[in-house]
Amino acid sequence: MRLHRLDLTAFGPYPRHESVDFDALGQDGLFLLHGDTGAGKTTVLDAVAFALFGTVPGVRGEVKRLRCDYAEPDTATEVVLEFTVQGHRLRLIRSPEYERVKRTGDGVTVQRARASLTWIGAAPSGHSPDGLTRIDEVARTVQRLLGMTAEQFFQVVLLPQGEFARFLRSETGEREQLLERLFGTQRFADVERWFREIRQVRGHAVQELRQQVRELVARVSQAAGEEPPTDDGNPEDAPDSAWLAAVRARLADDAVLSGKFDMQAREARDRTEAEHRRQLTLADRIRRIRSARTTLAELAESAAQRQAWAAEVVAARRAIPVLATHRTAERAAAESASARRAEERAVRALPEHGDGWTELLALPGADGVAALRERAGVLRDEAGELRPLVAETERQRADEARLASAVERELAASKTVRHVAELLTGMPERMIAARTALDEGYQAAGRVAGLADRVAELDALHRDALRLPGMLRAAAAARTVATEAIDHHQLAREALLDLRQRRLAGMAAELAGDLRTDQPCAVCGSATHPAPAVPTGDQIGPADERAAAESEQRTGARREQLTSAAVEAEQRLAALRERLADHTAENLSRELATLSDEYETVRACAELLPARGARVTALDQEAEALHRRQSVAQRELATATADRATLATLIADRIERLALASGSFPDVVARRAYLLDAVHALDACAEARSVQLGAATRQTEAEAALVAAAEQAGFAEPAAAMAAVRDEPTIAGLTERLTTAECRAAAAKAVLAEPELAGIDPAIVVDVTVAEAHAVVAATEAEQASLVFGAAQRREQEVGHLADRLIRAWRQLAPVEADHQRLVGLADVVNGRGQNARRMSLRSYVLAARLAEVAVAATCRLQQMSQGRYSFVHSDAAGPRRTRGGLGLDVLDDYSGQIRPAKTLSGGESFLASLSLALGLADVVATETGGALLDTLFVDEGFGMLDADALDQVMNTLDELRAGGRVVGIVSHVEELRQRIPVRLRVKKARTGSTLELTAG
Repeated sequence: MRLHRLDLTAFGPYPRHESVDFDALGQDGLFLLHGDTGAGKTTVLDAVAFALFGTVPGVRGEVKRLRCDYAEPDTATEVVLEFTVQGHRLRLIRSPEYERVKRTGDGVTVQRARASLTWIGAAPSGHSPDGLTRIDEVARTVQRLLGMTAEQFFQVVLLPQGEFARFLRSETGEREQLLERLFGTQRFADVERWFREIRQVRGHAVQELRQQVRELVARVSQAAGEEPPTDDGNPEDAPDSAWLAAVRARLADDAVLSGKFDMQAREARDRTEAEHRRQLTLADRIRRIRSARTTLAELAESAAQRQAWAAEVVAARRAIPVLATHRTAERAAAESASARRAEERAVRALPEHGDGWTELLALPGADGVAALRERAGVLRDEAGELRPLVAETERQRADEARLASAVERELAASKTVRHVAELLTGMPERMIAARTALDEGYQAAGRVAGLADRVAELDALHRDALRLPGMLRAAAAARTVATEAIDHHQLAREALLDLRQRRLAGMAAELAGDLRTDQPCAVCGSATHPAPAVPTGDQIGPADERAAAESEQRTGARREQLTSAAVEAEQRLAALRERLADHTAENLSRELATLSDEYETVRACAELLPARGARVTALDQEAEALHRRQSVAQRELATATADRATLATLIADRIERLALASGSFPDVVARRAYLLDAVHALDACAEARSVQLGAATRQTEAEAALVAAAEQAGFAEPAAAMAAVRDEPTIAGLTERLTTAECRAAAAKAVLAEPELAGIDPAIVVDVTVAEAHAVVAATEAEQASLVFGAAQRREQEVGHLADRLIRAWRQLAPVEADHQRLVGLADVVNGRGQNARRMSLRSYVLAARLAEVAVAATCRLQQMSQGRYSFVHSDAAGPRRTRGGLGLDVLDDYSGQIRPAKTLSGGESFLASLSLALGLADVVATETGGALLDTLFVDEGFGMLDADALDQVMNTLDELRAGGRVVGIVSHVEELRQRIPVRLRVKKARTGSTLELTAG
């Protein structure tokens, strides 16, 4: 894969459109990406990663804030990348999700993420020539063309030295996580998990079968009535288990023996039950004879009583017709009394003002009824003549009420008109004053925002002015400290160069010190050493050189840190002076005080604006309401005056006519009501007297019919007939007693006449207790024997059924247990336990093989960079305290011939080892994934800790990479690299955002 061009807009710290021409940068095969700290060097690499995969490496990808904070609201965030992969050139365009200002209205809206892929030239077979626009389709196509995931790409193309330095010093667990992500060994982890899960599943199955066997053994033992065996019934020899055979034989013998006892008990029960039935039959016959004779004797004693009952029943039946006539006479008498009372109530209801009632009521019979009805007709006619005047009376009352209401409304309206006129006095002056105050508030509100911004601006400038002396001192101190750090670094560098020169001068003596008799020389190969060099008094050794190099590195790092701090202090001071211009703290303070007072005055006036607006609105509404109220009151006054005059005329015309019609009554309504009441009362008296006459006639006729009915039924008088009356339940009861006595006598005689009772002496005494006791004992013994026999049979059947199931369970358990044992052993080996002597899981074993390949590939780089001193050594030994091994990575020091941990390397050596490891890992991952050839690599930081020689070796290694056709981009701010690498991409930092600049030469 080779990158051609990158365009980014409003991305990261870049607010505008920036372009990176990788073809121009890669003409020499090596370019430098440099700039100030925080300028945005790594963002260029993030843009490449985002264009390809829609995400960025590390923790920056977790934040998901990719849009530039300095970009204009209308500028869209977008990354465009052109690259060639597997012979196809394509263009990727991506935009992240971010919030933007709405085009219409206020507020913000979410701009959704977008992605598109376009083929430059002919599209590959199976792909649309129009390209892709769906995010998921673009992601799948890019990953398929590159042959690696985003995580792998970040590791093999964007080589982060810090992560590989941690990888170099990390423990097995951390290395395992990184290698698993890079080499995609999740499938081996799935195999390990599958073995663990299947072992657990099979283990549960074995436990279930074992539990089933134990439960069946316990159920067999429980059914057989004995304790279960301790060995689960010898499952190794299940079909011929001695314990199970003995149990089944014992239960069969118990069933045969209990069957014999059951037969004998049933025969004894049958004999005792037959004797008991014979005794019961004889005792029952004797009882029946005695009972029949006792019944006949009792009936003979009560014969006189039964004759009296019969006579009472006959008399009661003769009195039944007389009872009906008596009830008719009683009803007629009650009706006559009720009619008399109704007549008396009607007489009392007559009006008290009438005259002539006494003469009418004194007339007898039908004449009195006719006279009452005639008088009622006369009064009804008079009431009808008064009916039209009743309606006129009601109108008169209504008009009088309306007249009073009209007078009240006239007074109230006149009062309201005077009150509203008083309220309207002075209203124009109040309106003018309120509107003037409102205008002042509007003017203050228009000034308050500008004054507030000006006060805030002056306040910020005043604070900056107060900070100026301190920043001057801080900048001067930073310059002094940076100058001292530069001097110290120069001294340390000169000391290092001097030590190296002196060591080179005494190198012969140092090599001579390693010579051994009869051992070949490392330089010439000879085993004889005729004149080895002799060290001088000031001989320099490797330890001295390492100490000087470490001192130079420390002072260099401090120099770079303090120099950057001094530059930043100067930049902050210059920016502050630019903001302050000619202002001083004193004049800013005076101007701020004056402007603050003015702002407070205007703000206080502006705060009153809502209240003043409400006051004007309230006065407008009040005036409008008063005018409406005044108009309504005037109209009401005119209407009430006209109504009063009209009603007074109507009432005066109607008074004389109504007074004449009322007579002695208060008004016509009262007189007509009296007449109607009298009509109703007279009609009621006439009706009540008519009903009373009819009821008296019916009472006389009913009493005569009662006397005739008593004589016809054979009674001397009606009272005698009423004395003989009995109700139906009494008659039925007497009849039932007579019938029962007759039935008892017939039944007793029939019993004594039965043939089977002939010849039996009722005096014989029969005792069935002894026979019954013998029968009960025999029945109990037979039932118990039957229960024992049934239980023995059921026990034998149940044990037989359970025994068959137990044998099948034994046969099923044996092969399952054997398979489970083999599976447990295999699962332990796969997961690094059991017989796995290396304590390595399958995944660790695969990763160890991959790490061994990485170590071989990285060793080639490391030996070249370290001039043959260091090599990577892969170890698959178990860790301390029997922890898992397989991912150990140490270094072989050729100077000492010893293998030592990577943690013991110095800072510069760690960088060389990390870079070698990163390059080797990139080669192995690219080969492992079968991905596209990676023609563009980026190396991120770490060069500042190298000395000149180590830097030369690293550059030689990178030269080999570009000699093979690759383009290598170095991300660093080391000054010496700017002298070595002519093609550079510089990132410039400013307060308004960063920009990119391509330089060559």
